[in-house]
Amino acid sequence: MKKSAPDEPLRLPVKLDSTSNGEYWPRPPDAALRHVERQAWEAVERNARRLGMSRRDYLASSCGAAAVFLAMNALGCRGGAYRLPDEAALDPAAAREALSGDEFIFDVQLHQVSAERVWWRDDRPSLDDFLRTTPQADCGAPLWARCFTDDVLIREVFLDSDTDFAVISALWGDPLPMRTEEAQRTREKVEKLGADRVRIHAVVQPTTAPFEAIADRMRMEAERFRPAAWKLYTVWGPEGKGWWLTDEVGRRTIEQGIELGVPLFAVHKGLPLAGMIPDYTRPLDVGPIARAYPQATFLVYHAGWEPDRAEGPYDPRADRGVDALIRSLEENGIGKDGNVYAELGSTWRELMKRPDEAAHVLGKLLAHLGEDRILWGTDAIWFGSPQDQIQAFRTFAISEEFQERYGYPALTPERKAKIFGRNAARVYGIEPSAVRAAQRSDALARAKEEYANAPRPSHQTWGPRTRRDLLRLLRFAGH
Repeated sequence: MKKSAPDEPLRLPVKLDSTSNGEYWPRPPDAALRHVERQAWEAVERNARRLGMSRRDYLASSCGAAAVFLAMNALGCRGGAYRLPDEAALDPAAAREALSGDEFIFDVQLHQVSAERVWWRDDRPSLDDFLRTTPQADCGAPLWARCFTDDVLIREVFLDSDTDFAVISALWGDPLPMRTEEAQRTREKVEKLGADRVRIHAVVQPTTAPFEAIADRMRMEAERFRPAAWKLYTVWGPEGKGWWLTDEVGRRTIEQGIELGVPLFAVHKGLPLAGMIPDYTRPLDVGPIARAYPQATFLVYHAGWEPDRAEGPYDPRADRGVDALIRSLEENGIGKDGNVYAELGSTWRELMKRPDEAAHVLGKLLAHLGEDRILWGTDAIWFGSPQDQIQAFRTFAISEEFQERYGYPALTPERKAKIFGRNAARVYGIEPSAVRAAQRSDALARAKEEYANAPRPSHQTWGPRTRRDLLRLLRFAGH
């Protein structure tokens, strides 16, 4: 008999491909990563036969993910590794124990696009030139944009991962692929399924109009949509030139947010946004602005990380990367109890494929910002479901050698729990126990419980995978 629909291609449950979030050039897998991928597929074939399972069922199981993480340990040298027993690749109970957890997981960086309005145009390049070429655009929806919207986000994040709470963060550009009112509709849609699970950001692009118009827009959005924070992209500007938090326009933006009673600012720092002047994405302005406005709180998205700069031990002279963020804070007296947090969206997704570098970044953030000032974010849905990122973080360990040599704290379960969600819950005024109690029996929780009986995770990433993909995306921004 002919199937009504073809099966999805087999994919590893831990995504090792070169997908980016559209804000940096995709990094092709090096020889070591390709070797790990071959080893993982060989383990899948071998273990599935041994357990009498189909490869598809094995890949959907905890054992499938465990097999990939065990193969990934070949990527590390002495700094970081994935700690799980060898038997986890064949023993479902051992795999579940290693990869599961009861942490409150609060993802502060999700993205989607709108399909409620035609924000693309046929007479000029647009983001649709890129999105239509991705595998997800063939999801079967009557309009391709539907393949990147709220229904996809709900499935990938709240059904296919252990995420409890999330923020839909704003995107950059003109036209905006997602407006604040559209993010608000997603929040309302999730609320109709039961308990409160979502907060939203409102983007502020202060160099796109006279500041009086920007201030009016911020006032309207604060009143109508109750954004939890303002999203700022200092690297983005309509003419390809960014701005600084310490510029007049930056200070006026901060002051307006404080005046409106929303003193929380999520600031993109690190990933350079290809086509933009990279200087403006560097975080040396974070420390001065945080010192100048102690009544505000700054969430540094991507933690200042840049993909073309290898991270090692802390360099106090650095003007790029995570070290530049740490330097800026230390030079301005912002300590572990300060008003600056580092966020891990896309940063962890890339670093989990380079365990030693991951150990340096996490170790430096723990040592200098402290365990209470690191936030969990994944940049989903561009990387598909964030479950593999969650599982990777649960099992990741900083080696004793790196702890002793560089003074890095151990990545204990308690510290991981803070990073996974307790820190963000404090920042956003969420009480995890109350949220968990409300969610326990709502419609989304029941749907997830039923779905778990026969899960069908796609294990797919949807962002640009090659330079050609990203060049298509850049045409949207007019570069």
